[in-house]
Amino acid sequence: MSSSEWHVERRQSSNESPLSRDLENAPETGSLSIVVLGASGDLAKKKTFPALFHLYVQGFLPPNEVCIFGYARTKITDNDLRNRLRGYLVPGKDSSLEQLEEVSKFLNLIKYVSGSYDSKDGFCNLDKEISEHESLKSSAQGPSRRLFYLALPPTVYPSVCKMIKTYCMNKSDLGGWTRIVVEKPFGKDLESAEQLSTEIGELFEEPQIYRIDHYLGKELVQNMLVLRFANRLFMPQWNRDNIANVQIVFREDFGTEGRGGYFDQYGIIRDIIQNHLLQVLESVLPIKDDEVVLGQYEGYRDDDTVPDHSNTPTFASVILRVHNERWEGVPFILKAGKALNARKADIRVQFKDVPGDIFKCQKQGRNEFVIRLQPSEAMYMKLTVKKPGLEMETIQSELDLSYRQRYQGATIPEAYERLILDTIRGDQQHFVRRDELKASWEIFTPLLHRIDKGEFKSIPYKPGTRGPAEADKVLLEKAGYVQTHGYIWIPPTL
Repeated sequence: MSSSEWHVERRQSSNESPLSRDLENAPETGSLSIVVLGASGDLAKKKTFPALFHLYVQGFLPPNEVCIFGYARTKITDNDLRNRLRGYLVPGKDSSLEQLEEVSKFLNLIKYVSGSYDSKDGFCNLDKEISEHESLKSSAQGPSRRLFYLALPPTVYPSVCKMIKTYCMNKSDLGGWTRIVVEKPFGKDLESAEQLSTEIGELFEEPQIYRIDHYLGKELVQNMLVLRFANRLFMPQWNRDNIANVQIVFREDFGTEGRGGYFDQYGIIRDIIQNHLLQVLESVLPIKDDEVVLGQYEGYRDDDTVPDHSNTPTFASVILRVHNERWEGVPFILKAGKALNARKADIRVQFKDVPGDIFKCQKQGRNEFVIRLQPSEAMYMKLTVKKPGLEMETIQSELDLSYRQRYQGATIPEAYERLILDTIRGDQQHFVRRDELKASWEIFTPLLHRIDKGEFKSIPYKPGTRGPAEADKVLLEKAGYVQTHGYIWIPPTL
C-alpha cells in the first residue's frame, strides 16, 4: 500500500477522533501565524524562509492575514534576521526593482523572538507576540491559526513540543488550529523513532503532526499516483508478469563537504534510503546479507569531523523483496550514494524480455519506464525501434516527456513550497504518518544495528565512479537487472 493510498483509507475510516474530523474541516481563513523555530540555522535560511517567500509572492500568504515569527537562541533584532535572510530571497544581481520591493514587503512580515528551546519565558514571549498579531486580525476575519515549523535537530523536538503545548496553543474562541511540522531524521532506528513519536504523540494528535520529507513534495513524485491510476496503459502492466525489477536511485556527485560529523552519525541508509527512497511496502521480507552492498568513498575520513576508523557507508545498494500476489519475485533495488559520477534521482521500472526475440535485439536492452525526479524533470519510455535506413536494424530510443520542453513557461514549485502550503490547508497525504514511519524502520533497523556494530563492512570506492563494482555485480546476479550499454538519455533542448 502506498503512502497516498494509506491516507485515503485513513480518511474513509470511522475510527478517527472528533479532533481529527474537526481539523480536516477547520476553516482556512483568519489570522495565520507561522513560527519558524531554529530561524537562524541553515535549513531555515536556505529552505524554509525562501519557500515562504515564494508562497507570499504567489498570493498564498495574504499580508492582511499572515505574520511570520522567527525563534532561536541567538540574540538578534527583527532587522538583524531580515538582513540575514535577504541574500537568500533576492533572485540575483539582475533583480528588478519590483522583485526587490516584493522581498522588502515579505521581510516586513517577519518578527523575531529570542529564547531557549526549553524556556518558559521564551515561549511566553512568543505567545504574547502571536496573540498581539491575532488580536488585530482574528476578530474581523475569522479564527486564528498557528503553524510551528521545527527547523531544529530532533533531539530538541520533545522539549520544544512540550513548550508549544503548554504556552503557545491557539486560544481563539472562534476555532482555528495549531499544527507542528517536524523535519527528518525521525529517529535513528525503530526504538528511537517510536520513542520520539510517543513523546510528541502524548502532546499532539496525529492530524496535528506533519513529518516533512521534501521528496514527497517533488512534482514527479506527486505525479506518480495520477500516472499509475489515471492511465489504462499501465493497469495491465503493473505486476510481476511484466516487470523484471524496479530501481529507485539517488546519486550525488559531491561528498559530505563540511557535513561529515553530522553525516557520520547517520550514514547513507538513514540519511537517504529509509527517509527518501522508501515509502511503505507492507509485505517486505527481511533483507538478505548477499543482497546488500555498502561503500565508502576514498577521502571521506580525511574530514576532521569524521572518526579515523569510521565504517559509515556513503553508498548503499539494497534489494527489497515484496511478498504479495502482485510483486512476488520482483526485486526492488534501492541505491543511494555520495561522490558518484552523476547527480540524479530517478525511478526505473525495467520490463521483462520480449519472448521470441525475432529481431535479435535483446542484447541491446529492455524496455524501461523512467521517472526522472531531478535534475531535468522528465518521464520517458525506453523502446526498441527500427534504425533509420534501408537495413532492418534495431536501436534503442525513447518516448520522452521532458517538462522544461513540454511545459514551457510553467513554474515547477519547490517541494518545500508545496508541503508548507499543504500544512496550512490541512492536507496530510504527502507527509509521513507514524505507522508508516514505524514500518519503514522495521525493515532497516536489523541491518543498521549490524552496520553500527561493525559486522557489515563498507567497500572503498573512488569518487566520481558508479560506486563499488560489487554493487553492479549484485544487480546483475541477484536482481537480474540488465544495463543498456551504449544508450544515453539526453534531455531535449528548448
